[in-house]
Amino acid sequence: MKKLALKNKNTIKKLTGHVAKLLRCRKCRKMYPPVVSGGAVASKILLVGQAPGDKEPKLGRPFAWTAGKTLFGWFNAAAGISEAEFRAGIYMAAVCRCFPGKNPAGGDRVPSPREILNCSTWLKQEIDILKPSLVIPVGKLAIAQFIPLQKLDQIIGEKFTVTYSGHAFDLIPLPHPSGASPWHRKEPGKSLLKKALKRIIKHPAFKR
Repeated sequence: MKKLALKNKNTIKKLTGHVAKLLRCRKCRKMYPPVVSGGAVASKILLVGQAPGDKEPKLGRPFAWTAGKTLFGWFNAAAGISEAEFRAGIYMAAVCRCFPGKNPAGGDRVPSPREILNCSTWLKQEIDILKPSLVIPVGKLAIAQFIPLQKLDQIIGEKFTVTYSGHAFDLIPLPHPSGASPWHRKEPGKSLLKKALKRIIKHPAFKR
């Protein structure tokens, strides 16, 4: 028990230092700081979003607006977990941690390959520190960082074994909970989303 407590203490110490450095990051000139972080939550589950919207930097937490209400609503309906419990028990990361800005054609700008590469160093460090047993990528951009991107109906509801940054873990993708996307609100998306959530809540890491 003492060894386990010491290991957890060391993990939290490393993670706290990591988050402090992350919050100071200004690598990408076209991104709009501040960095958005869910904080130093020592967890064996890592949720990876795409990038914050324009509301998240102001509110100081990931998935803080409409998409977040939908995401946390999924888990509340599937497992009775509140937003506060989710945030306290799962480390929340993202492909990019700053707001990318708006696309002139409408919607948020998709981060560039260079911006994604810059931010991938933070994700790799988080995986090295946490050594998660379950990673939940949310949305196509997040999913594509771990497995070849296919049609959502071929990957949502499935579990994959993935090795990233030298660490193996289970990967259970989710669709993006954006109000602009109808995929998760109609079939087969509705049924596949339920299947994915059921796999997540039955995973040993989620039961701890």
